[in-house]
Amino acid sequence: MSEAAKVAETLAGARRDRQAVDSYPELGRDDAVQARDLGVQARVAAGETVLGARIGFTSRAKREAGGIDEPVVGTLTSGMMAAYGQPIDLDALIQPRVEPEIALLLAQDLTGPATVTRVLAATEAVFVVADVVDSRYRDYRYTAPDVVADNVSAGLVLLGPRAVRPADLEDLRLVGCVVRVDGEVVATAAGAAALGHPAAAVAWLLDSGVALPAGSIVLTGGLTAAVPLRAGRAVTIELDGLGTVDVYA
Repeated sequence: MSEAAKVAETLAGARRDRQAVDSYPELGRDDAVQARDLGVQARVAAGETVLGARIGFTSRAKREAGGIDEPVVGTLTSGMMAAYGQPIDLDALIQPRVEPEIALLLAQDLTGPATVTRVLAATEAVFVVADVVDSRYRDYRYTAPDVVADNVSAGLVLLGPRAVRPADLEDLRLVGCVVRVDGEVVATAAGAAALGHPAAAVAWLLDSGVALPAGSIVLTGGLTAAVPLRAGRAVTIELDGLGTVDVYA
């Protein structure tokens, strides 16, 4: 069995058994990508469909919190989508944390090279997102290849109910974000936290060689550091012009 296959099997077992595992400090980037893709293939074989992409560590806050120097790429599948307005089942996760994101729904096929203008022109709608990340590594201790292999700590995604056209927003860079825990403000940011512009994060993804078909949903990265989710805690994410998502367990 290859190294990538071993890592993929271990991470799949961790997700299935709800038990965190040690990271792989010697894991190479190529093996990490193969492990991620094997994990996604297994989910598709189990009946899930690929919905788009998830980009991680596009904000300085996230990179500093995770000790990661550059963005990383994962895959978004149907099994990761949680029902809006319903509580999160903590028994299905290991160590969930919530982070605010902006998602873009693409109306056209896109490949690189790309620009912010080109991405926005191809975007059908923008959404507020609560990304409930759930690293399979103990205490979120990992390297960049570890995160790639773990499909960017994919857990559950709550997509806000309001679809907003880019033209109806003055400037995605200036969209304000407020994160509250049990009603108290714990973090603030703006859309510019995602590589200067959420569409710039998508352009970066395209320029890295990823092709995105029409209908893709792209999570553009956490705007603030993630907030731990536990029983009895309510996390509210509000983005100007995009609405609010409440996450509770």
